Amino acid sequence: MPLPRAIAAPGKHGSDETAPAGHGASLSIGLSAVIVAASVQEPRVLTIRLPSRGEGDGSVEALPSGPLEAEHRTLEIGLRTWVERQTSQTLGYVEQLYTFGDRDRVMGEDSPGLPALVVAYLALVREARPAGSADAMWQGCYRYFPWEDWREGKPESLARIEDRLSGWAQDAASEPERRLRQERLGLAFALPAGSWNEELVLERYELLYAAVLVAEASRDLGRPARDLGPRADGLGTGAAMALDHRRILATALGRLRGKIKYRPVVFELMPPAFTLLQLQRTVEALAGVRLHKQNFRRLVEQQGLVEETGEISAATGGRPARLVRFRREVLLERPAPGLRLRAGRRIAG
Repeated sequence: MPLPRAIAAPGKHGSDETAPAGHGASLSIGLSAVIVAASVQEPRVLTIRLPSRGEGDGSVEALPSGPLEAEHRTLEIGLRTWVERQTSQTLGYVEQLYTFGDRDRVMGEDSPGLPALVVAYLALVREARPAGSADAMWQGCYRYFPWEDWREGKPESLARIEDRLSGWAQDAASEPERRLRQERLGLAFALPAGSWNEELVLERYELLYAAVLVAEASRDLGRPARDLGPRADGLGTGAAMALDHRRILATALGRLRGKIKYRPVVFELMPPAFTLLQLQRTVEALAGVRLHKQNFRRLVEQQGLVEETGEISAATGGRPARLVRFRREVLLERPAPGLRLRAGRRIAG
């Protein structure tokens, strides 16, 4: 199955969003939710387990998803219905991430060969214990993208991944194709030497898919998912997901990393009161980088993003720390009140 391409620009949709006209037996529409929570450890995504269509009786991890049904008055209502049914999670604000479509995409065994659109949404929540009808659980995002977490330095597996990708580029059938592959490696993985841009999560995953270095690519080529070929031995390129759900998750993580720079979305993931260190560690977890403590605090203060609550926390393990909260007035004061983190500060190598 070819990797579906995004065919609609991202946008925000409220409850007045209506289903596309004219969908019928010849077109299936799926709804998928990327539900993200964050902590000082790592961003987490709410997943479910679905029966695997491969060998054996195993299961595969997936995003909460389901088809648009006749009783769903809007796409968003349909999405919320599936999420609540599968995870018992009630969503607040959601925004459309992308619409994915492909002629050969199969939505289910009962609709083989039908063209399909999948409308993916992004939701930010404070983590809650799911208890839905499916086997729902929170998983760390870096379980699926281990090469994206640079907080302790260059990820251990990245050198092996870069080596396989360089070999893939050299094996191109023609010189123009070789140059194209090398250009993509330079952009996404900063090879052979350059600045790593943490927002390019999707571009890096797509390169690994193109080089058949992730299980989904092997599966879609009709090979056993465990057989990634000689270039992938011992790579550790993350856990696989159903259909194109890891691609959807990569799109969401890249979007989030970009948005925290110009919108205060991180505060949707924070408790009502928190310390500045908790805020910094949560931002670092989302961005996958370490930040300079004093520079971060200076930035938060200059942007006027928080205000003190008058209380302190003794749960820091050291000196008591002042508790702060998000200052919502900032939304009216500036059009883009983000953290303005700078991308591309690390040099690959």
